[in-house]
Amino acid sequence: MLGLQKFLFVHVLACLGRLAHGSDIINGEKAPENSMHYMASVQNNMGQHVCGGFLITEDFVVSAAHCDKYNPTYVVLGNHNLKNSNHQKIRIEKKIIHENYKSVGLGNDIMLLELLYKVQLNERVQTIQLPPAEIHLKENQVCQVAGWGKTETDVKSVDELRVVDVSVINPRVCEELWHGLPANVICAGGYKTTKGFCQGDSGGPLLCDGLAVGVVSFNYDKNCSYPNKPNVYTDISKYHQWIDGIVKSRKYEE
Repeated sequence: MLGLQKFLFVHVLACLGRLAHGSDIINGEKAPENSMHYMASVQNNMGQHVCGGFLITEDFVVSAAHCDKYNPTYVVLGNHNLKNSNHQKIRIEKKIIHENYKSVGLGNDIMLLELLYKVQLNERVQTIQLPPAEIHLKENQVCQVAGWGKTETDVKSVDELRVVDVSVINPRVCEELWHGLPANVICAGGYKTTKGFCQGDSGGPLLCDGLAVGVVSFNYDKNCSYPNKPNVYTDISKYHQWIDGIVKSRKYEE
């Protein structure tokens, strides 16, 4: 058994060069202005959008752990169009990466962004609810993924938030197609379809039944044509206790 585990670990490492962080929306449409008020643009010190995220409390945003390599410093909320100046821009006070995260292909690709101060919730900025500790997504269940970024391979990212429907893929099928698939993930879109996410906007949510159930993690080989591999998301329900512990500890400090 130990030999098999070692083989699988080496195989996963060999595949990492073909993984691509993602979530630019492919074959989607512009999100309505009166929707998705929880969406966050995670930006660097130059004001450039580097990842997506979503607001879960007045002072915490969820994103992907691998987004830390882009040195995010601010979160922008309340804007579907990133060119508009009518938004809340808040400095990131602390980045909390899951303690078991090592690299995107090995799972645990989740990060909490603690904001410097609480967001003002209004008609443009709202939180989104997370799933309970256990969720049961059905095969072919239609969910959504949203983000800013490329709509094709090798094109510029878009300024307006886009959204696309994606179908949940059976975990067994996903494991067969992704040898060495990490634990605690959801697969949806990108297989037997032309819809899903691509590079440039990781950290955005997978939305099912009005809940943020997944965090955009990776797809295959920077190909938006579209690759015949499932899109992979971190399963938020598996990190419910971790998230609750961090959020509650902040409240106790206040």
